[in-house]
Amino acid sequence: MADTPRKKRSGGRAGNKRGGSGAIEQMPWRIPVNSDRPTEPLYEEGVLAIHDGAMRILEEIGIEILHDEALEHFREMGCIINGSNVRMGRDIVMEMVAKAPSEFTITPRNPDREVTIGGDKMVFVNVSSPPNYWDMEVGKTPGTREQCANLLKLTQYFNCIHIAGGYPVEPVDVHASVRHLDVLFDKLTLTDKVAHAYSLGKERVEDVMEMVRISCGLTHEEFQAKPRMYTNINSTSPLKHDDLMLDGYMRCVRAGQATVVTPFTLAGAMAPVTMAGAVAQSLAEGLIAIVLAQHIRPGAPCVIGTFTSNVDMKSGAPAFGTPEYIRSTQMTGQLARFYGLPLRSSGVCAANVPDGQAMWETSNSLWASVQSRTNMVYHAAGWLEGGLIASPEKFIMDCEMLQQIQRYFEPAVCATTPDDIAVEAVRSVGNDGHFFGIQHTQDRYETAFYQPFLSDWRNYEGWDLSGGYWTAERAHRMFKSIVNEFEAPPMDIAIREELQAFVDRRKSEGGAPTDF
Repeated sequence: MADTPRKKRSGGRAGNKRGGSGAIEQMPWRIPVNSDRPTEPLYEEGVLAIHDGAMRILEEIGIEILHDEALEHFREMGCIINGSNVRMGRDIVMEMVAKAPSEFTITPRNPDREVTIGGDKMVFVNVSSPPNYWDMEVGKTPGTREQCANLLKLTQYFNCIHIAGGYPVEPVDVHASVRHLDVLFDKLTLTDKVAHAYSLGKERVEDVMEMVRISCGLTHEEFQAKPRMYTNINSTSPLKHDDLMLDGYMRCVRAGQATVVTPFTLAGAMAPVTMAGAVAQSLAEGLIAIVLAQHIRPGAPCVIGTFTSNVDMKSGAPAFGTPEYIRSTQMTGQLARFYGLPLRSSGVCAANVPDGQAMWETSNSLWASVQSRTNMVYHAAGWLEGGLIASPEKFIMDCEMLQQIQRYFEPAVCATTPDDIAVEAVRSVGNDGHFFGIQHTQDRYETAFYQPFLSDWRNYEGWDLSGGYWTAERAHRMFKSIVNEFEAPPMDIAIREELQAFVDRRKSEGGAPTDF
């Protein structure tokens, strides 16, 4: 699989540029609206039982808060503090969480790429943070800046990706002290979508917020007036929030930017082996950070995340896309609606290469997001090996699935007008004809069904005669075509120069500290 694709091939529909979409014909930019009723595996008493469990964890056990300023905020709220352990009553939790909006927008430098988080909206985020890269030419390698930039090009290119999340692969060839400066420069010049800042202490967050402000051409007051970017933090499960993430998180809150808090709870390892127990712990870890945000800035835009899955009890390795993962995501969705909070989940898998296992596990994860009424789907394209690998082939294969989900949501798919019921079309064909040639079909055949850009619907003989290339091989060819033809979105030259000057100055100052 690590070899260069072995034969020349047609690439299916690759190369079709109708509508100016570049290397492929893809669906237009839009924010999907999830019109389905959510899947709710819990009865009301089950929701209340998990809620009670989360509240008891906060009341009786507490969360370790390893940041002095955060501890002061909790002290001001009347919480019980013992060293770094914080306990609080459910009345405080519910009062503060009620201040968070159930829906908000984030507006990047291109206002046409504004996204709404919450309600019935569903946005997809690229893969974020793997340290390694895999493609069919080089195999598995540590990530580089060039590979990171190429994945950012895919992020910009595909209309079904709405947010440019964290580093799509960690560029380990760039020193950690200045990595955020180089990657954010690439992100803000190669994409015009919503960007993300890692909450790893003061310098990284402050630098990214300033770079986003510059890229948008805003004053400091304009930047802080509404969300222009976001951060995502993880608790250190079980029951702990560390100082660096809390520091960056609070800076984003004070600056009016959006925040996501996502406990990483693996049942059987960092959380109880029962999924209800793991969900309750995850909620407790997430809610305490949202309480903190609302005390700092009432009405701060917050998202509660779920990353609750299970481990392989034979090896301890994380497992994703499992039945337990699906149910935990659905259950967390019910609790997010109970609290009135937007929900983040993920499109994840444990597979090591973009094979069948990768796609069925990712498909399970993505449809769990649909069923749970997730609002922000992290790692929706490009994730492998439980988050240790980013792959352009997997990215493109995932985008085929994301487009199918987007099509699934379109009202036209289940419209019921007289023309859709089509009784007269049935009458005209009768019981001995066919529908290919009638006017009802001719008027609709180009848009009636989803048209894939990567799937190959030919029979075996046609597929074999054209080279017999498997899906990942077709995706690899498409990746090369997209990168070679890529054109960055426009940016005012003065803004680009100001960004570059900021990066140069911060590098000369040493960037961010790496020794703590």
